[in-house]
Amino acid sequence: MADRQVIAPTLRTREQIEKDLRRGVPMHVAPGAAADRPQRKPEWLKVRVQQGENFTELRNIMRERGLATVCEQAACPNIYECWEAREATFLACGDLCTRRCGFCDVMTAKPQGLDPEEPAKIAEAVRLMGLKFAVITGVARDDQDDAASGHWAQIIHAVRAQMPDCGIEVLIPDFKGRKEHPRVSLERVIHARPDVLAHNLETVRRLHPQIRPGFGYEASLELLKWSKELRSDQVTKSNLIVGMGETEEELRASMRDLKEVGCDVLTIGQYLQPSVSWHLPVDRWVHPDEFARLKSYGEEELGMAWVESGPLVRSSYHAGKQFRSAAARLASA
Repeated sequence: MADRQVIAPTLRTREQIEKDLRRGVPMHVAPGAAADRPQRKPEWLKVRVQQGENFTELRNIMRERGLATVCEQAACPNIYECWEAREATFLACGDLCTRRCGFCDVMTAKPQGLDPEEPAKIAEAVRLMGLKFAVITGVARDDQDDAASGHWAQIIHAVRAQMPDCGIEVLIPDFKGRKEHPRVSLERVIHARPDVLAHNLETVRRLHPQIRPGFGYEASLELLKWSKELRSDQVTKSNLIVGMGETEEELRASMRDLKEVGCDVLTIGQYLQPSVSWHLPVDRWVHPDEFARLKSYGEEELGMAWVESGPLVRSSYHAGKQFRSAAARLASA
């Protein structure tokens, strides 16, 4: 199990891995094996296991057919609630990322080619699970000329064909491919008409270069802005992770930046360190009162359509509810 903490295949050296990476935090700046143990979690971060009928049925479907979701792989604390609501999140474009962010537990390495059958596989899983809302997230694929945007579009079309009434949210990277301009790649996905187009900012301007260097703060904001320019009624969404060294005022500044580019929905949640040796340490446990203040600021002062803010919130939490509320609010605006 110890090898699971290393975010790279064990058969390759760190030098080989770093050579293959396109962008990201160098592995030599990770905390290392001598890092301090994480702080004890407060009571509000403890989750009670509640396995209802829907959860049990979905889990059995996944086991019988050898399917997998990010919900299970990432040990999401909200899996019981989301599966009871018939919502789930899938990982697309493989499970190896060409970038390395200081908070992320996805393995970083040079990926293999895209699986041409993956769109059909995801669509089948959505149908078998009888989902009402599906979230598809994926790794960065800088090795692809179009940053895998064509693959993303195929997934949306495949799910629509299998489950026309199922809502679809895509949580995309910034599409910095080798040849194609990211706006062209984004347009391909927008034309496939997902219900929600999500791209995560993740952290505040000051910390972005250290925590998420492969993406770029302004580049992420620009992608969300382009989404509205390409399709004015496109519901857009982003995420902020707290507890990585930011201040509340910096969070509010990032919320203003997101509102300025037309971001409709925002999720805000507590950072939980995936491993001690290879990930950024937790800077602070953010109190539920601060999360409540941020939600109020985003919805009441900035006028965002929806802000989901809480210690256990993840970007796909209550995704269907977020979309329906945001769409209704935008329609009446």
